[in-house]
Amino acid sequence: HVQLVESGGGSVQPGGSLRLSCAASGITFSRHDMSWVRQFPGKDIEWVCIIHKDGEIATYRAAVRDRFTVSRDNAKNMLYLQMNSLKPEDTAMYYCATDRNGKTRGQGTQVTVS
Repeated sequence: HVQLVESGGGSVQPGGSLRLSCAASGITFSRHDMSWVRQFPGKDIEWVCIIHKDGEIATYRAAVRDRFTVSRDNAKNMLYLQMNSLKPEDTAMYYCATDRNGKTRGQGTQVTVS
């Protein structure tokens, strides 16, 4: 079965940076477009970005474009999210997912910006 394990979250001040990682297993990782999604307390899952299976193309929601960078290493079955210039409104639980809606996602990693 699919297993996605996120790590790298934490607490930072506004303007700070974090790098999230996601280790994937149970899937042929290189055949899947991968997404990062996030969830604010009491809110629905929100799509953040998606990277094509070959890593060449990535798309971001407007609120994070130019601050976040998604990447992947298909040889290691790893997905990453470099987050720069973090804002308090980025505070959320972050998940990697095999779909944009986050239906298949990991346990998440908390990011707190304050």
